[in-house]
Amino acid sequence: MLELRPCCENCGKNLPNESSEAMIFTYECTYCIDCVENILVNVCPNCGGGFEKRPIRPKKGLKKHPMKTERLINPVFNNVYLEANRDVDPRDR
Repeated sequence: MLELRPCCENCGKNLPNESSEAMIFTYECTYCIDCVENILVNVCPNCGGGFEKRPIRPKKGLKKHPMKTERLINPVFNNVYLEANRDVDPRDR
């Protein structure tokens, strides 16, 4: 089951289930679209992968599998993955 994290891990922006601004990586790293496009340049700072839009869980599914409540915020500064992958297509990393 996909872990729905409640906020951008870089800037702390709230990303509720219905947000169209939530972006994730395969390991469920979660960032807002603004950070992905303007700061991370589509490079996950935790592993170097690329992001996709996070799907919205149906409301009835939230009852059985709710969003996480813990807020993980770790602003990105001078990241080795960003430097090495900023000009490499995610499919080629």
